[in-house]
Amino acid sequence: MKRQRLPERRGSISFDLEVSGLRYTATVSRFADGRIGEIFLNNGKINSQADTAARDAAIAFSFAIQHGADPEPIRRALSRDSQGRACGPLGAALDRIATEEGGEA
Repeated sequence: MKRQRLPERRGSISFDLEVSGLRYTATVSRFADGRIGEIFLNNGKINSQADTAARDAAIAFSFAIQHGADPEPIRRALSRDSQGRACGPLGAALDRIATEEGGEA
């Protein structure tokens, strides 16, 4: 499938989250029809391993959905603890988005 690109100028929302004692900022942009089109993740410690891993996960996720992947199965497949909570920042961010939307990222 050909990559679906977002407009150069687009609205985004940002929110903070904490995972395993580390703080992250997520920024989400959507396609015109409301589907999630990209996510950016940053850790407060720039260029740390946590920051690099979060940024890389967000890039891979964004690339996948822009090529037609369904974000919901990706969200459900990400690592979780025994309570069902996301273990990583991408999963936590997608869970928060899904919760705010009533079920799906």
